[in-house]
Amino acid sequence: MSYEHIARQSLGFFPTPLIELSKLSARLDGPKIYMKRDDNTGLALGGNKTRKLEFILGEALAQGADTIITAGAAQSNHCRQTAAAAASLGLECHLVLGGEEPKHPQGNLLLDKIFGCHIHWSGNHRKGEDIPNLVQQLIQQGRKPYVAPYGGSNELGALGFVEAFRELEAQCQNIDLSFTHIIFASSSGGTQAGLMLGSKIFNSACQIVGINIDKGETDKVPFDQYIVALANRTAELIDADYKFSASDLILNSDYVGEGYGVVGAVENEAIAITAQTEGILLDPVYTGRAMGGLLDMIRTGKLKKTDKVLFWHTGGAPALFAYSNDLEVSK
Repeated sequence: MSYEHIARQSLGFFPTPLIELSKLSARLDGPKIYMKRDDNTGLALGGNKTRKLEFILGEALAQGADTIITAGAAQSNHCRQTAAAAASLGLECHLVLGGEEPKHPQGNLLLDKIFGCHIHWSGNHRKGEDIPNLVQQLIQQGRKPYVAPYGGSNELGALGFVEAFRELEAQCQNIDLSFTHIIFASSSGGTQAGLMLGSKIFNSACQIVGINIDKGETDKVPFDQYIVALANRTAELIDADYKFSASDLILNSDYVGEGYGVVGAVENEAIAITAQTEGILLDPVYTGRAMGGLLDMIRTGKLKKTDKVLFWHTGGAPALFAYSNDLEVSK
């Protein structure tokens, strides 16, 4: 296994903190809960996409790109961090965002504008369906565009979370700690694929549990199949002798609710209880839903009091401001 030859551009502050949520654990009378604070990666108010972008933009620079294109929802954390990374590297950035332009930008969209990127509104197309036409336009203008994948979730993005698992293992060894479960929001697949591969490489016995965030499919392939295929492609990229199948994947879809970005009771409770016990902010789309799943798994006995659970905080707090009307604390 080797990936030292793969280009990487430093963008974040690592390692991110690993902390115990003792007050939340006590409140729930449940297992010990820890948190990996990727909301503290440092790029544009933090988030897990920074890890992916280090390898993705490393390749873009190696190819001589001068323009970065990516896509997402209007409140995409990936787009916000891509815009910031591009600005820091002196690259032009184009974001293809789903929906229509709001009168007053908030949250991640406001930050996108502050970073000076070009925004293209694409209606129902929030996963990059309109990017090929934009690529051709930019080439005709003499630009050298590079397309960062939706959510940063290709083999290079997943490699960022193989590295993240290496980082976690070093932290755990320093304090003689091991986990039974790692729980996180799973939406575009790269985080889960990378953690699955990292777990194999470092011979970890913990369960890698993705909480599904979106009802949709990726590249017209069912999401569970996409994650397994991505884990296999990432293993091939770095010559790691591992082969994943559906039986290796734990993807919990019990908390999708009304769909992507629709905030309900699950997210509201998770945001409130985490903030009021630990002083930590979750976001309404990803980490709020994933923490809501963790809370329910404790209450229903799927997580035992003897377990040691790591919640991977993937960031996203800027979106709280854009969803203020959907949060119970604002009413």
